[in-house]
Amino acid sequence: MSIHHKVIGEGFPIVMIHGWTLDHQAMLHAMEPNFENRSGWKRIYIDLPGMGLSEPQPSIKNSDDMLEAVVGLLDELIPDQPFIVCGYSYGGYVARGIVEARHDKICGLMLLAPMIIPDSDKRELPEQVVLKKDPSLLSDLSSEEADAFSSMGVVLGKTEWERFRDDILLPSSQTNAEFVNMIRENGYGFTFELSEKLDYPTLIVTGRQDHVVGYQDAWQLIEYYPRATFAVLDMAGHNVQIEQVDVFNSLVHNWLDKLETEIIVHS
Repeated sequence: MSIHHKVIGEGFPIVMIHGWTLDHQAMLHAMEPNFENRSGWKRIYIDLPGMGLSEPQPSIKNSDDMLEAVVGLLDELIPDQPFIVCGYSYGGYVARGIVEARHDKICGLMLLAPMIIPDSDKRELPEQVVLKKDPSLLSDLSSEEADAFSSMGVVLGKTEWERFRDDILLPSSQTNAEFVNMIRENGYGFTFELSEKLDYPTLIVTGRQDHVVGYQDAWQLIEYYPRATFAVLDMAGHNVQIEQVDVFNSLVHNWLDKLETEIIVHS
């Protein structure tokens, strides 16, 4: 099965899974700055089927199939190797599915604004709010761009817009809409419970103003991960890694430091 992926660096594998309708660049732009002064890491950025440069697969009808395809790719790329997994939004849901499917191989986990409850009507969500905006920037955008940015963003500035455009808006326009809509209708949630505990360094980063997946539902995960750091960042929506870059990076560095000390050194 051809799933487009990009591998950067050599060493301990860390797998990055983007959000719904996005591509690998969302995770690449968020995570690569944290590896600039680190060696010994093999970063694997995946385009989920039907998104980015990965073609839709006729065999994939629901999220169970999506998970099976990703696990199959990892079994090819890093057979019988321990690895760490990171997931953003829907990618966080898939990441927890990987923990379930390959529990004996996972040595660490990062969940960034993770989707916890597939049914959006059942999520605990804060009200949508914009806390900071640059009016002149918004007036320079097309109405479609301004609407898209304003509907997602909590901080509406120039740097946030450029990241939103490159990481969120453009990839979404290239997604195979028919394919992803079919999955949403046929089985966006897994048919099994996500119940595996993970006793390795875990980082869960949420946005206080995230009106897409929220932050409260993610808190219920804390007992599954005895080694978890859980952060709820103010002035951050669903694109927390774009709106709170410095805090996000410091949390990731702290998590990677623990992994390097505890996992990499002993592997």
